[in-house]
Amino acid sequence: MDSILFLQYPKCTTCKKAKKWLIEKGVSFEERHIVENNPCVEELRSWWKQSQLPLKRFFNTSGNRYKELQLKDKLREMTEEEQLSLLASDGMLVKRPLLIGEGFALPGFKEGEWEEKV
Repeated sequence: MDSILFLQYPKCTTCKKAKKWLIEKGVSFEERHIVENNPCVEELRSWWKQSQLPLKRFFNTSGNRYKELQLKDKLREMTEEEQLSLLASDGMLVKRPLLIGEGFALPGFKEGEWEEKV
């Protein structure tokens, strides 16, 4: 299998759980700190397209930044490009962990989804 990119925030408990899961499954991956090395608009667009998920799934809707910016109401009014730019502006807005591989992009940790892809 081609290399897998694992975007995570080290203090996030779900990210820790997902990383442990990957290690236990023997999956080799490249780790990337989602805040220190935030994805750019082009990466986010590419991952969103290959995920075939609604763009909203790439937002960390339970995060403080999301709530502070009151995005629950604002996202509906924003274009896709505006949403992608916003995601690229702050790693804390991006749903994590984010697992990227050949032909897939999975925001959040759902064991069943990850099991199918890795």
